[in-house]
Amino acid sequence: MPAPETVTVTKRRVACDGDDAAGMGHPRVWLAISPETGFVDCGYCDKRFVLDPDHADDAH
Repeated sequence: MPAPETVTVTKRRVACDGDDAAGMGHPRVWLAISPETGFVDCGYCDKRFVLDPDHADDAH
């Protein structure tokens, strides 16, 4: 099953708090994208964060 929403990011550490605009928020969680997979899914809302390898900031 595909993720309900996919967000392309440039940092390996991202925060997710759901979709507050739709009233579907959740507690803010910090997620780390694994170098092996290149993505991470939020355990609350299943939003997928995909690292853009061409613009990634590997400092974090």
